[in-house]
Amino acid sequence: MHSYRLDLDEAVSGAHRDELHRRIYYLSESITDFRLVPGPAGTESVGAVVVTTDHPVDADVLAKKLRHVVDTEVLPQLQTPPKVLWQSPSSRTPRTETFAALLADGVVHEAGPGQVALGAPALAALDAFDGLLREIIREEFAALEYRYPTLLPVSALHRSGYLFSFPQHLMFAARLEGDVDTYREFAEEAVARKDIGDRVLDRCGPVDRVLPPTMCYHTFDQFAGATLPDENTVVTAKGGSFRHESRYHQTMERLADFTIRETVFLGTAEFVREARDRFRRRATEMVEQLDLAGRCEVASDPFFAGAETAMQVSSQRLLELKHELHLDVGPGESISVGSFNLHEKHFGEAFGIKGPDGGTVYSACVGFGLERLTYALLCQYGWDVDDWPALLKERCREIPRAGRGM
Repeated sequence: MHSYRLDLDEAVSGAHRDELHRRIYYLSESITDFRLVPGPAGTESVGAVVVTTDHPVDADVLAKKLRHVVDTEVLPQLQTPPKVLWQSPSSRTPRTETFAALLADGVVHEAGPGQVALGAPALAALDAFDGLLREIIREEFAALEYRYPTLLPVSALHRSGYLFSFPQHLMFAARLEGDVDTYREFAEEAVARKDIGDRVLDRCGPVDRVLPPTMCYHTFDQFAGATLPDENTVVTAKGGSFRHESRYHQTMERLADFTIRETVFLGTAEFVREARDRFRRRATEMVEQLDLAGRCEVASDPFFAGAETAMQVSSQRLLELKHELHLDVGPGESISVGSFNLHEKHFGEAFGIKGPDGGTVYSACVGFGLERLTYALLCQYGWDVDDWPALLKERCREIPRAGRGM
């Protein structure tokens, strides 16, 4: 292992610490670990970053990348104080080392970096959470439900702006060029080599499909160029979602391959805002019923590598366009399990979606990471179903117990 200290030209304030933290691994694939070095005594600022690599690298190049990101994407952000919208009344304290115990008991299996397979009773909990959310959606919004295919056209992410707002998360679906010689040469090389992954892309055809980072892009693409028959439309879907999280993935918190239940609201500005806020209220009521510890707060998306990144983050926070529901998973640790987002007319304009009056629709979406919800439950209650809240227990009566239990 090799360690390098990368000093900053200007200390990053404590208010920007999290924004800096979630960008370090994306500086270079060579970084295997890092720590933030405190700035002047008595402050919460960061004066340097110490990175670890598994092979020698040019520290000056890494330092240049770090300073560029800090100068263009971190420091220009407005320093907005954290704003908590709701705090759970629960005093439940999560246990420690939950993920290691889940692995040991066979409740989950680590299939690869950022990939976790769920067994009983975690899988039943995931389905039960989805059932609770679908009840809210049915009772409050009478949504249309779709099951979308996994792959999404690259053109949909291009129209949405995702390609240049979140390039760090993209995961493309490639295929071999359609030619018999390509197939033959590839097959022969696959037989001769133990590892073929580094020799695939130069034989691939044009990439026109991508693994979806979330479900809502399927919905916007579905209604692209359409005039909606009703003033307000609600669509919900559950499906696999994929984001490259570099080395930020850990336990069940930042999976590269996960499941989202997402609901999209299309219509007037008043409708989409009211629907977003109504769903947030119902979701926090659900959390209170389950006696889970957590909070809901104003947040921002991880915009990255764009010329307007700092402005996008600051604007999103100032206008309170994004709210996040966090649940506790350890002492002093929480994860975002749901988000409640207003888009204004961004997606309506990008996809040419009109209302019956001919005007561009506003949109909002609410999404829940089902594996994250499940993990928060397991951290706070364990995996003996008899110890779970009645609201979940009654939905999971018929499932087998896993391993040794808790």
